[in-house]
Amino acid sequence: MVVLIILLTIEILTFLVIKEHFFNISRLKFFVALSINTLLSLWLWYLLIKIFFYKGFYDNPENVWNHLCLTGMICAVVLPRFLLSLFHYTGKLIRIRKTGPTKWLTRTGMVISFVIFSVVTLGTLFGKFNFKTENISIRINGLDPRLNGLKIVQLSDMHLSGFYHHSEKMQKVIDKVNSYQPDLIFNTGDFISYGWREFDSFDTILVKARSKFGNYAITGNHDLGTYMPNSNLSEKESNTLIINELITKSGYRPLNDDHIVTDINGVKVELIGVTTGGRYPRIIHSDLKKAMAGIDTAGFKILLCHDPNQWEEDVRNKTDINLTLAGHTHGMQIGILTKKFRWSPIKHIYPHWNGLFSDGSQYLYVNRGLGVLAVPFRIWMPPEITVLTLVSE
Repeated sequence: MVVLIILLTIEILTFLVIKEHFFNISRLKFFVALSINTLLSLWLWYLLIKIFFYKGFYDNPENVWNHLCLTGMICAVVLPRFLLSLFHYTGKLIRIRKTGPTKWLTRTGMVISFVIFSVVTLGTLFGKFNFKTENISIRINGLDPRLNGLKIVQLSDMHLSGFYHHSEKMQKVIDKVNSYQPDLIFNTGDFISYGWREFDSFDTILVKARSKFGNYAITGNHDLGTYMPNSNLSEKESNTLIINELITKSGYRPLNDDHIVTDINGVKVELIGVTTGGRYPRIIHSDLKKAMAGIDTAGFKILLCHDPNQWEEDVRNKTDINLTLAGHTHGMQIGILTKKFRWSPIKHIYPHWNGLFSDGSQYLYVNRGLGVLAVPFRIWMPPEITVLTLVSE
């Protein structure tokens, strides 16, 4: 109820701002501005009503999609309207106390509002599907020559409900992956955001990804039903079982707290996977030692772990794992990403938030994910397909 009152208040104030600013200047500008504002309002209230009266499963992909659209509208429309009203009525208060022109405050509010609207809209329509391939060569001292040139493709954090209505975009990703002719494909978790129903029929697309030596995956904290509203322990356990079945149907072998030895060009390569549970700030890392139990000597060891912070806590200088792959951070879906400079606010929570990190002969690569979570946009933080090539030094 409080939220509805706030939204209605902002609606009324925005209408009054448009009327007071445009009506006496230009009737045409007034009707254009009012028409655009009305169309945005209709879409906003349509989403609110649809979500409010929805009675089905929360993790129905259409419902999750509608929630994404609503948060996008709040960022792109409601926030700018609030700022516009704030600037405009601040100017009116100033005029009450002293005479002088204050329309520049309204114009400033309009410019800021337009910039926010434009950035969020572009990040939603184009940014979230602007897939970027990161080609990374990892030079490893003492690498077995038979592994020289081994090509690994890493995918992560798909959050498949964000591809609802856009399955062709996921098909584009899989086509790209296959074009790289990878030796191994790894997925470091968070296939969904809330529950297994978000998977929809995407397993029929994901299963088309091909690699020479197999596809492997782990579950992230979202895959465990952590964020499913009003779910009990039994429902979360059921969700996890179904998710693992769907991951298997998608062509992956799950490596949840487990390991496997595979022969690659005559070299024993150990593939290890650990699950991640909980939610920030109480992220729960599963027992790496348990996942590694019984491992014999291997020529190379690769770990899949969802949360990059686990590398610092359990892997670095504590194991003989050569390469760790993680995701989870999304690069916060906002930041600055250029060839020479990378920055995101998420760095203050996850020091290893994206890219290649090393300590001696141990390496960590953090993928910034394919999908979106909470908001439907990516701003200067494109979704990622990672191509890692091992190079002997």
